[in-house]
Amino acid sequence: MKIVIFGASGRTGSIILEMALTEGHYVTAYIRSKRSIVKRHANLKYVVGQLNDNQKLKEAISGADACFSALGGNSLIHHSPEIIEGIDSIVNVMESEGVKRFIYLSSIGAGESRSYMPLPLRFLIADLILRVPLADHTKNENRIYKSSLQWTVIRPGGLNDNDVTDIISYGCEKTHLIGSPSISRASVAVFMLQQLTDLQFINRCVWIYE
Repeated sequence: MKIVIFGASGRTGSIILEMALTEGHYVTAYIRSKRSIVKRHANLKYVVGQLNDNQKLKEAISGADACFSALGGNSLIHHSPEIIEGIDSIVNVMESEGVKRFIYLSSIGAGESRSYMPLPLRFLIADLILRVPLADHTKNENRIYKSSLQWTVIRPGGLNDNDVTDIISYGCEKTHLIGSPSISRASVAVFMLQQLTDLQFINRCVWIYE
């Protein structure tokens, strides 16, 4: 398939990129600086542009089968309006170009999943430590919900750099988490790529952890 990855130079996005190439997909990596070009591959092309550059977004998205977002802010105390506006722009261009499938990486604690966390951790993590990035993810999720896209929102637990594991829990139903669940970025990348052919979670949010 032809896929576009936003956030392809990040810690999770770069894993999605590597796995997608290994699986034989044609990948367009949308990056904001040429300094993010660290890999060459016959099935990989880069489009360099800002998230509000509709012409560059159109260049990247036109003709794709699906888009992935692994975008995330770099601060726990400052919001990322450029990413929030960027998601809006990505959705608009996808709709105008007829590219339907959008797989968005969010986090447990965004939206209604905040209530899935046990009370002590909910206050510590969702209301204090990660309050700002979770608020940004919630805004992005709300924008995606209003679109005409075939979206899937992936909400992982805390991300780590461990290897892929086949032992994961995931679902869409309301749940009550125990402790502070985590999952490797590699396992999340595998799950996200599976959504290209597994259509059971279209227009649904999925929590996932090990």
